[in-house]
Amino acid sequence: MLKDMLLEGNTLPNCNYEAKKILCWMGVESKKIHACPIGGILNKKDFELLKSCMRCGSSRYKLKQKDNDTIEEIEKHGPPMKVMWYLPIIPMMKGLFANPYDAKNLRWHTVERKCEGMYRHLAYSFQWKKFDDEILEFDKESRNIRLGLATEGMNSFGNMSTNHSSWPILLVIYNISPRLCMKKKYMMLSMMIFGPRQLGNDIDVYLSLLFEDLKLVRD
Repeated sequence: MLKDMLLEGNTLPNCNYEAKKILCWMGVESKKIHACPIGGILNKKDFELLKSCMRCGSSRYKLKQKDNDTIEEIEKHGPPMKVMWYLPIIPMMKGLFANPYDAKNLRWHTVERKCEGMYRHLAYSFQWKKFDDEILEFDKESRNIRLGLATEGMNSFGNMSTNHSSWPILLVIYNISPRLCMKKKYMMLSMMIFGPRQLGNDIDVYLSLLFEDLKLVRD
């Protein structure tokens, strides 16, 4: 519909499938990862082929016995118990630095910040200064990105009586000025976790993917 609204000769994709193919070539991709419903492990790397959790024994797939189907067939073709969508942050970082305007904004906390005697940004906080004093190598490069992580569970169906929950994991860039750091453009969705129960302390299992990428960026 949007393509028909624009002028003739526009190059907007005809459908979502065509748009996704363009975004994948740009490096904006997502990974669908199965997870233990209890929160024990993620089915990746050494655990990718497991049909049940090695810690709690929970099945990876929903088991519904129908007709003469065996449990093995149901596990092979049935839907997963819990799914996590992960959006790698490294391509997002590359996109920021590829834009001259964004690359300049990422140095605001060092180059353009003014000491006004007011607590207008985390860069004015005692914790920020303490971090700079303790890790001098990180502070020397003004383009090193400082991130804040936030999450909150929500019910996608608007019915509080259901057990299903969705947990978006957001990263906020604090290098930039107060008027920009809370803009949608600079708040990165790094993962979305769907499942029948709240995460609680098991969120560390899911955040391990994000930490692995952050270590690669640091190195």
